[in-house]
Amino acid sequence: MLSLDLLAPYDFAFFQRGMIAATLAGALCGILGVFVVLRGMSYIGHGLSHAVFGGAAASAVMSINFFVGAGVWGIVSGVLIGRIARKKILGADAAIGIVTTASFAGGIALLNRYGQARKSIEAVLFGSVLGVSWVDIAAITAVTLLVLGVVLVAYRSLLYATFDPQVAVVSGERVAFIEVMLMVMLSVTILVTMRVIGTLLISALLVIPAATARMITNSFGRMLLLSPVLGATSCLVGMNLSYHLDTSAGATIILVSAAAFTATYLLAGRRARVRVASLHHI
Repeated sequence: MLSLDLLAPYDFAFFQRGMIAATLAGALCGILGVFVVLRGMSYIGHGLSHAVFGGAAASAVMSINFFVGAGVWGIVSGVLIGRIARKKILGADAAIGIVTTASFAGGIALLNRYGQARKSIEAVLFGSVLGVSWVDIAAITAVTLLVLGVVLVAYRSLLYATFDPQVAVVSGERVAFIEVMLMVMLSVTILVTMRVIGTLLISALLVIPAATARMITNSFGRMLLLSPVLGATSCLVGMNLSYHLDTSAGATIILVSAAAFTATYLLAGRRARVRVASLHHI
């Protein structure tokens, strides 16, 4: 009887679609989260999600597909952040704060001025994983395959640019191009996954699995394998729990991921804890 109860949500097509979308989103965020965490830019996911919100609000007000505005402005914001941070005039955190909070403020202003856009934007903020379509799943799958392809092809360049960008430049690596590429991939990832987890929580899905993986291993390669597994598993477990507990899917997924991090932190040795405490120095 218990097994039948546990399998009950799978009788619904919307839950099946939501499960597939969430699991793919968790894996995708887990991969890019490795670069976000190791580069000490954990705030980038939070910041870019704010920028995406501004673009989505503008699109809703203009009565066009919000994925268009959110995607274009998310990519533009990501590139701007990278360029400002690379000039060394401002730190990456300040660059993120300036660009993305301005975008978010613009979105809020548009909502205040044009109230009819509010309903369509709520799904962007909080996610609507049970409302995803096969088109959404196809988009997440395409971006996941794209990111995997880039990571496999440019693995060596990404490794050098992540851990020692100065040496990478001297070695002939196109560090500036790599940074722009990462920002674009991150922006597109937020764009295709925001319906699953919502822009207000997506930064957690980018950071927590990668930070948990960092406590388990020192290896860059193993982190790239472990982090997406942790992200996908958190989504898988969170989706099932949200159905049986009648709670928000996005919030439950993040709580499951946070619980995995906490358990790993408590069980890990002192060295593992030091690795996480020093992430912002990497």
